[in-house]
Amino acid sequence: MMNFKKTSIFKRSSGEPETVQAVEAQGGVLAVWGSPGSGKTVTAVKLAKHLASQKKNVILLLCDMTAPMLPCICPPTNLECDRSLGSIFAAQHIPVNLIKHNLTTHKKLSHLTVLGLRKGENEYTYASCTKEQAEELLAGLREIAPYVVVDCSSYIANDILSAVALMEADSVLRLANCDLKSVSYFSSQLPLLKGLSWDEDKQYKTAANIKPMQAADRIGQVLGSVAFQLPYSAELEEQYLAGNLLDDLAMKDSRAFRKEIERICKEVF
Repeated sequence: MMNFKKTSIFKRSSGEPETVQAVEAQGGVLAVWGSPGSGKTVTAVKLAKHLASQKKNVILLLCDMTAPMLPCICPPTNLECDRSLGSIFAAQHIPVNLIKHNLTTHKKLSHLTVLGLRKGENEYTYASCTKEQAEELLAGLREIAPYVVVDCSSYIANDILSAVALMEADSVLRLANCDLKSVSYFSSQLPLLKGLSWDEDKQYKTAANIKPMQAADRIGQVLGSVAFQLPYSAELEEQYLAGNLLDDLAMKDSRAFRKEIERICKEVF
């Protein structure tokens, strides 16, 4: 069976192994989390797209069940099939084959598969996700692909899948806008994670949607030290509004954002 990291909390079965791709030296599970409006989905999608463009097999898990993001990342005609994350939670236990059956492959990015709720679905469309199911799902995703990017929702108190992903991920990209609302959000939400398996050493604080007038000293005053800085891009905002987040970023104003996405992939995985 594939083994991402020797220190992983997930134990590999000693049963008959499936036929899988060769083990890669790097990889793991990255949870993208942050304050509302900080660009979690945009960042998660662009990270997954970059990895897929490098011919690395990656799964993008979209956790938000209040506003399903699967219809927002690309036109439905670009996806191979019409399957849903929610179907998985109907099973008491989640084997790898069930996960594989519900993965949606992108037609133009063969190394990228996506798992999320479909348009019109919500948290009540299917059975609710339990902690055990969330753990089994993440363990199964690790076995299927060497790279897993999890787009967590902001409301972790009511989202078991996102909360478990934050606990079990190898790394967490913690996004915040350079404003007091983001500071207030984290001062409200971080106490919910205290006492759990919350490893602050695996977190990468990231300033997002940085406007030209927000200089480094301003970012430091509001957010403190950050590992990455994702600048605002008008082209990126247009892709988000049009539901074309898997398109390439070609404009000059997106160059700095592209470079930072590349740097995150290189340093985090």
